Amino acid sequence: MKKLFFVLLGIFILLSLASMKWGFFAHQKINRMAVFTLPPEMIGFYKMNLNYIEERSVNPDKRRHTSKNEAAYHYLDVDEYGDSALFKLPRYWKKAVEKYGEDTLLSYGVVPWHIFKVKNQLTNAFKKRDLEKILKLSADLGHYVADANVPLHTTKNYNGQLTNQKGIHGLWEARLPELFSENYDFYTGPATYLENPQLEAWKAVENAHKAVDSVLLFEKTLTEDFDQDKKYTFENRNGTTIKAYSKDFSKTYHQLLNGQVEKRMKASIKMVGDFWYTAWVDAGQPDLNSLTSKYTYKKKKETPLINDHASEHD
Repeated sequence: MKKLFFVLLGIFILLSLASMKWGFFAHQKINRMAVFTLPPEMIGFYKMNLNYIEERSVNPDKRRHTSKNEAAYHYLDVDEYGDSALFKLPRYWKKAVEKYGEDTLLSYGVVPWHIFKVKNQLTNAFKKRDLEKILKLSADLGHYVADANVPLHTTKNYNGQLTNQKGIHGLWEARLPELFSENYDFYTGPATYLENPQLEAWKAVENAHKAVDSVLLFEKTLTEDFDQDKKYTFENRNGTTIKAYSKDFSKTYHQLLNGQVEKRMKASIKMVGDFWYTAWVDAGQPDLNSLTSKYTYKKKKETPLINDHASEHD
């Protein structure tokens, strides 16, 4: 009996690996493409450290189980605040704390407020010409901005667990980008200065939240037309057999969404570049070309993440 328990546990873990978040792939792609939105005064430095910016984009996810409050930095469950939440939620942290209390805010997620906090930290790092902090905070900021652009990061039904659609989180933000982003148009134009970064972070949440209904509705409708043995498949990933949404189901769902994932990734890329650029301008536009790396960053073989956003709420 004990042996059977561990066998079943192993199968559960392997299947869980299929439900990654925005995913290593998408986060790394977003940070990488954001570098190429930067002006000449910045792009040389960021390209020199491109591997770091790209690979470390997933570090915030790795900290979710080891750093207090980290999980709350990745999302905002807008619907926990009732009707018209996007109109009544204070845009600035101090007023939000006065109205709801810090514990409540952390319980429902704080991604737009945290983006602004990290942006200010990056500005200070630029002012101090602190190489390591500039790189670390740039990678982190890219992650949080990207998460704010994900529809399922703005609802308490973050993984379809309230509507019998569990697994949709990984489908939308990991499976679809991995299968179809090769054909996406990621050209966004150059990064631009943000007059009010805090409000821009909120715009990401607002635009993402508007898409929640379609994300859930299209998957639910499609599932009714697909036999279970056609909806899922088993694939080999890094020597491990995992359960995943089938390519046919994913393709049809992707078509129903009509470019939604591409638009959200593209918006993320532009916004990440805008935030990096704004932090640099606010720091007085320090010369980055004189900064040289104290170490050589080498890519490391990464292992997949499970759907941490879901596990943190369960």
